[in-house]
Amino acid sequence: MKLILTADVDNLGAPGDTVEVKDGYGRNFLLPRGLAIQATRGAQKQVDGIRRAQEARAVRGLEHANELKQAIEGLESVTLSVKTAGDTGKLFGSVTASDVASALKAAGGPVVDKRSIDLPKAHVKSTGKHDIVVNLHPDVTAKFKLEVVGS
Repeated sequence: MKLILTADVDNLGAPGDTVEVKDGYGRNFLLPRGLAIQATRGAQKQVDGIRRAQEARAVRGLEHANELKQAIEGLESVTLSVKTAGDTGKLFGSVTASDVASALKAAGGPVVDKRSIDLPKAHVKSTGKHDIVVNLHPDVTAKFKLEVVGS
């Protein structure tokens, strides 16, 4: 079965790649999850749109990564307001990488991909200050403190 990937799939390819997979894998896993579309002539236009969106999000090189690092580390404070489960400081749920990316943008920082954000212990589950690492480029990482406050 010939498919065009719409998302990054481990050990298979990146968005926009045309891949040949077994029928069952494509029909039962990739297509229902929206990770791929059938390879047709009309799908090529969608592939072009996917690639343009990916290039807009991507860091354009080492110089651009260093500029983003300066912008992120230059922020005075990044705060995120969340619901707490009482006075203990524990949260209802947890803070995810997507929440951190939106808080970074709201604080005046650049737009970063949520997949490039490394959280301590995979999820933040308590209020306080937490060290966050953003992998902008294989050679460039930015660090900042995220303050999680309860509401």
